[in-house]
Amino acid sequence: MKKLVIAYSGGLDTSYCAVSLSKEYDVHAVSVNTGGFTQEEINHIETNAYKMGVSTYKNIDAVATFYQKVVKYLVFGNVLKNNTYPLSVSAERIIQAIEIVEYAKSIDAEYIAHGSTGAGNDQVRFDMIFQTLAPNIKIITPIRDQKLTRQEEIDYLKSNGIDMSWEKAKYSVNKGLWGTSVGGSETLTSEKPLPNEAYPSQLKHAEDEKEKLTFKKGELVAVNGIENAPEINIEVLNNLASVYAIGRDIHVGDTIVGIKGRVGFEAAAALITIKAHHLLEKHTLTKWQLQHKEYLASFYGMHLHEGQYLDPVMRDIEAFLQSSQDKVTGDVFVTLKPYHFSLDGISSKHDLMSAKFGSYGEENKAWTADDAKGFIKILGNQNKIYQQVNSIK
Repeated sequence: MKKLVIAYSGGLDTSYCAVSLSKEYDVHAVSVNTGGFTQEEINHIETNAYKMGVSTYKNIDAVATFYQKVVKYLVFGNVLKNNTYPLSVSAERIIQAIEIVEYAKSIDAEYIAHGSTGAGNDQVRFDMIFQTLAPNIKIITPIRDQKLTRQEEIDYLKSNGIDMSWEKAKYSVNKGLWGTSVGGSETLTSEKPLPNEAYPSQLKHAEDEKEKLTFKKGELVAVNGIENAPEINIEVLNNLASVYAIGRDIHVGDTIVGIKGRVGFEAAAALITIKAHHLLEKHTLTKWQLQHKEYLASFYGMHLHEGQYLDPVMRDIEAFLQSSQDKVTGDVFVTLKPYHFSLDGISSKHDLMSAKFGSYGEENKAWTADDAKGFIKILGNQNKIYQQVNSIK
């Protein structure tokens, strides 16, 4: 039997794929952990995978890889799609696809399968990565190709002796390092909010709590003075903030396939990290660095969202973003509160608000009154010339 690797989550769609494809192929199931999996959950997925008839199951720990290859640059760029969404799920899918295709090549698989439908973004992200990195491996997508309904999948599994609990949860929750997406009937509308109980974290603390986030060259290297790898610090920060139910919102955006999409999310650590990092940048970068970073980061987030991660322009933008972080070092002081947070200020040896040059609106130490008048006169030259030339009738 020909060797096939399946991107396996353990849900209904990938379970159907595993059972049906195992009748024709030697199926090897792979899950990629980009955050959010406990060891108990991994063990449960593995047990179920073998019930579906797969030959082998592998869980790839890619949390650190996810941070180094993607999340780091989302922080450097302060990337929030439509000024709202930190690209929690779309960013994960890219790394998952890369890890799966590399594993498929390592075991000489001839086929790769995934359980995406024909209606969403993930089919684009998976297919584009697979066909780019392994053009000779054929992609198989039973759910998309057969246009299966959920009930048809359940009936098929039952007929093959797989009678598990496939009741669709009222809310679909996808948890990862960079946030948790939440989908439900409300997000299929344009007017309804998600109810409080739909979000995975509930309010447990009412008293404000102050935190200190330490950045070194743009990376979160410590929380409250305790140093760790940035991906671990993100998890630590998320644990601190989730008890305040921080980071809830609903994102509305354009899907890759051309329709509008709406999804809820909870991303406390992502939002706090991005906002804290951005505040530190405001103090340590020049206005031109900030201006050019903004549009390049917007392009980076859009290309990542649409599955264009492997285009070389992404490496070019990453090089710019990395270079821009040379002086983004210091502490940011944050206060956590019920359902929100505030940025209190920063401390950095690279702070461009240096008192030796004066205080805005109060005093200047680096120029004279005549210097200021001459500067303003020259600065206004182009406007004066334009108005005088064009006022002539």
